[in-house]
Amino acid sequence: MSQTYLSLTVELPEAQSESVQDVLHEAGATGLEVRDREAPPMPGVRGPNPGEAIVIAYFEDAEAAEAARAQVAEDFSEARLLLEEKPQQDWSNAWKALIKSVQVGRLWVGPPWEAASAPQDRTRIVIEPKMAFGTGDHPTTSLCLAAIDTYMATHPGASVLDVGTGTGVLAIAAKKLGAGRVVGTDNDPTSVELSLENAAVNATPDVELSGKGLEQVPGTFDLVVANILANTLIALAPLIAPKVKERLVLAGVLAHQKEEVEAAYRAQGLIAEPGAAQGEWVRLDFHR
Repeated sequence: MSQTYLSLTVELPEAQSESVQDVLHEAGATGLEVRDREAPPMPGVRGPNPGEAIVIAYFEDAEAAEAARAQVAEDFSEARLLLEEKPQQDWSNAWKALIKSVQVGRLWVGPPWEAASAPQDRTRIVIEPKMAFGTGDHPTTSLCLAAIDTYMATHPGASVLDVGTGTGVLAIAAKKLGAGRVVGTDNDPTSVELSLENAAVNATPDVELSGKGLEQVPGTFDLVVANILANTLIALAPLIAPKVKERLVLAGVLAHQKEEVEAAYRAQGLIAEPGAAQGEWVRLDFHR
């Protein structure tokens, strides 16, 4: 493998983002990174100007990268382009520097390599990030962890359902904070496998984690949490709402999507409460 790779950064109106992604893919990009309203960048990473998107394409071949740059310049007159050569990194270790531990309420959540430094007065949850969402440091996960911590403080033994469990972090947190029956579901087999590993590592093997659809999960739950994207939350409203016995917490929603998601659950008979926000992300809280 070469010691360098090339990155082509394209800044252009958001409406043209998907079209330029197609062009770059056809031009032989080995990977694409998109930053826009639907996928805001991680903290510390430069975001797009209002109304724009940033699309970064990665190439191993200089000729292909230059041809892609020329093609984009021709097809998208408003685009600003920057082609750079970058050193090849050991990505298997470099990404670890991006994963940070967090403390939320009574909880400490972090990766295995930071576990030794976890404070003794916190309930510790160790999450192996790998290829599933939910290490604790993303705002949507932190917002949900805070809601779970608050609810469990006054409802010991409550039943909890975690829809779209990812790494299993929310389900594991609920169990460690004193929940009774805890169920986590995810339609991604990789996430289910990883969540089961994390449940074992955190000594919560009795959390029920599976790829079951919501219609296959029996009963209702005192607390239901779902940290998934807004369009999926809207689509699942008729399936999620009937599972709520008392309280529902939704995250994965950007501020401009709040009203639409809230309306979908009001339509199912749930009552909205003041939620919480962290940066562009909002948490929606409801009760039965």
